[in-house]
Amino acid sequence: MSRSLIQKYNVPGPRYTSYPTVPYWNSSTFSSDKWKKSVVNSFTENQKELSLYIHLPFCESLCTFCGCHKRITKRHEVETPYIESLLKEWQLYVNLFADTPIVKEIHLGGGTPTFFSPENLKELIDGIFSIAERSEDVEFSFEGHPNNTNRAHLEVLYALGFRRVSYGVQDYNPRVQKAIHRIQPFENVERVTKASREIGYTSVSHDLIFGLPFQTKGHILDNIIKTAILLPDRIAFYSYAHVPWIKGNGQRGFDEKDIPNGDEKRELYELGKKLLSDAGYIEIGMDHFALKTDQMYRAMKEGSLHRNFMGYTLQKTSLMIGLGVSSISDSWTSFAQNEKDINTYKELVNQGIIPVFKGHVLSEHDLKIRKHILNLMCQFQTSWEDEAMQFDELDAVIASLQELKDDGLLIFTDHGIKVTDLGKAFVRNICMAFDVYLRRNQPKGQLFSLTV
Repeated sequence: MSRSLIQKYNVPGPRYTSYPTVPYWNSSTFSSDKWKKSVVNSFTENQKELSLYIHLPFCESLCTFCGCHKRITKRHEVETPYIESLLKEWQLYVNLFADTPIVKEIHLGGGTPTFFSPENLKELIDGIFSIAERSEDVEFSFEGHPNNTNRAHLEVLYALGFRRVSYGVQDYNPRVQKAIHRIQPFENVERVTKASREIGYTSVSHDLIFGLPFQTKGHILDNIIKTAILLPDRIAFYSYAHVPWIKGNGQRGFDEKDIPNGDEKRELYELGKKLLSDAGYIEIGMDHFALKTDQMYRAMKEGSLHRNFMGYTLQKTSLMIGLGVSSISDSWTSFAQNEKDINTYKELVNQGIIPVFKGHVLSEHDLKIRKHILNLMCQFQTSWEDEAMQFDELDAVIASLQELKDDGLLIFTDHGIKVTDLGKAFVRNICMAFDVYLRRNQPKGQLFSLTV
């Protein structure tokens, strides 16, 4: 990959877990009543099926690479009252429905979900299904910390129906681990990976990050060699998003000069991508790789891969309810985010109020562009042949895509575009060409991480 391409396209850009992206939500036209109405409509249209994202925000220590909403504490007595609030919030949503909801997907994110005891996690999931049914085609997953995920966690969650687990590895080098405050030896990752397979988990994923402070090509090589030994079914190979203007001092535990940037960072990605390919992994959407035996690979080939606030998923439920502090929900026609302060969140739930504080109602125009961005993120291609996929600014978008084509990042088909292998590293930039909100109103100051 040429240096000139990196210099040209290494600009701040969204990761497109939603469209419009959160900074461009129009909360002035949003209300709690509109949100609840959209949830009920989506529930009915989707034959009572929905997905659940449950945010478990507690961590015992701060990892300085993390951009998630979390609360640092070693006091495990916070677990029970928080679960009680989650179940109260879930009851508030169930009260909206005329029929019993059917849950197709659950993802436990954080924070550190395995901060919670196995017994409390069981209480949470049992509480969810005390007022809901399970779909015959379910996908339950959770994020595990290799240092504190024990066999009891794995056995209890497996018995509850969980079959996929993702472990945050990030990097195996001691110097890098010290810089990001995530001391985690290979032996711990090996232990939980092997235990997961012994118990029966069908998909084990590892998260790796490139561009971390002090990280070198030698570290990437060592990371992939160790990964290939354990051969997880999926890999998330993320770019480190250095956003201290958003996350404050949590990402200022090292100097800017310690962070690989530009050409150096892209070389880390290129090396990692090649090594993953040599180990048998296929690129699946942005930042994700899977073995051919994994369901995510098959979903990509069949065109059924989906992306939402939980990341890439096999389930295409249009209604995703986020429970817990800071969680974001998606009814397909509206987005809503929960209060970020734990005490405020609990107070609202205790008052019988669904704790959303901002959101966005999608227009027909928004929905068309959302579909294009989803196509690009999940299939690396999109088409405007169907009149339903055409919008007012399409000619301007096509004109702006020409430069990306000239740089070899995409090709034009009869009525659409297809991302090239070279362009996959710049899929965020390609999506930005469709982002009407971004085109109309370039942000003042840096809202997003760099795309490279």
